[in-house]
Amino acid sequence: MHERTGTRLGTGLILGIESSCDETAAAVVRAGSDPLSNVVASQMALHANYGGVVPELASREHLRNIVPVVREAMSRASAAAGHPVTFKDLDAIAVTEGPGLAGALLVGITYAKALAYGLGKPLIGVNHLEGHIHAVLMETRQQAGTPMQQPLLALVVSGGHTHLYLARQQSGEGNWSYRNVGRTVDDAAGEAYDKVAKLLGLGYPGGPWIDALAPHGNPRAVPFTFAPIKSRPPRPGVINKKAPAQTEGPHFDFSFSGIKTAVLRYVETHHMRESIDARRAALAADPSITPKSPAIKTLCDAQTLDLIASFQHAVVGNLLKQAFAAAESLGARSIVVSGGVAANSELRRRFQAEADRRGLPIAFPSLALSTDNAAMIAAAAWPRLLAEDFASEDLGATPQLRLGQASPGPRFIP
Repeated sequence: MHERTGTRLGTGLILGIESSCDETAAAVVRAGSDPLSNVVASQMALHANYGGVVPELASREHLRNIVPVVREAMSRASAAAGHPVTFKDLDAIAVTEGPGLAGALLVGITYAKALAYGLGKPLIGVNHLEGHIHAVLMETRQQAGTPMQQPLLALVVSGGHTHLYLARQQSGEGNWSYRNVGRTVDDAAGEAYDKVAKLLGLGYPGGPWIDALAPHGNPRAVPFTFAPIKSRPPRPGVINKKAPAQTEGPHFDFSFSGIKTAVLRYVETHHMRESIDARRAALAADPSITPKSPAIKTLCDAQTLDLIASFQHAVVGNLLKQAFAAAESLGARSIVVSGGVAANSELRRRFQAEADRRGLPIAFPSLALSTDNAAMIAAAAWPRLLAEDFASEDLGATPQLRLGQASPGPRFIP
């Protein structure tokens, strides 16, 4: 795509493209810290009809949205800069290469490769999880003017991922290195939110519904617990893509399938099906009811509110316990929390209180940058641009791409 040597920075502008799941996003960011635009076309309303993301529909919507979203991102960048910003003004094109849905990733990658080739600009492949971390780092540089203290512990928690990384920048403005020190062995935290919300007759995605209702219940009404996770050596010839990566040192892993099952058993033993069916029917009959609507509370009895509050209290407590145990054990000097679940109000409040008690700096993304976006992809690409770490011509989608190590999964070449 571009020679690895002799690159000269011009404007410092990077166009970021993100299409790993159900958001088509494009953004123009200057020098990894100044977002001139950040445009997101959400498919949430479409997938809500199915209670989750349908990969084939997601790919189709990305194909429809990618060109107008990029065009809008360039237009808004021009307005923010006060002068026209054209494709020729860009120093590089950055795109998410994984992890994510293969078909969805390929839409963004194919477009980015064509654009980079046509413009003669370098192409930079970015790990989606690294992007979430850099969403926070970008905003902390904007707000405080100083970088987070290193090494930092990053918790990336969303509908598809729950990971802990010990991260540090190698030197100056060079590339970052990441050591995976914890991950879910089954469901991600956000996935548990979605499935519990669906079980209780609430909408999709589940996080906003549970976060809105939890304050109205008793968080200690249902005593959910998490059993210790015992690691077992892999069986010969069997590959578990969700199993923790085998790295040196202690691991602080998560498991959320158990609490999901515990909620199901509670519903069954306490005969809550009738009220759940009534709530589901009421929401289907009135699509205007949202997590912020006062009417939603009236659709939930005290028992349901207590169950929701207890579920959230337990999940946030487990995330907090593992994250701060890792930070203490590994000598982290600051903490970053990112991903869609980082928008949860109880998580922010409890993590901030614990960080203050320990005297550890902690940072969260703004709500706009908690969910998938392209500004985070462009921000993560900035150190790679400085290091001339560019993608090759055979860049493809890597659905199981891991951060900080080679991908164990299949690679799709467009």
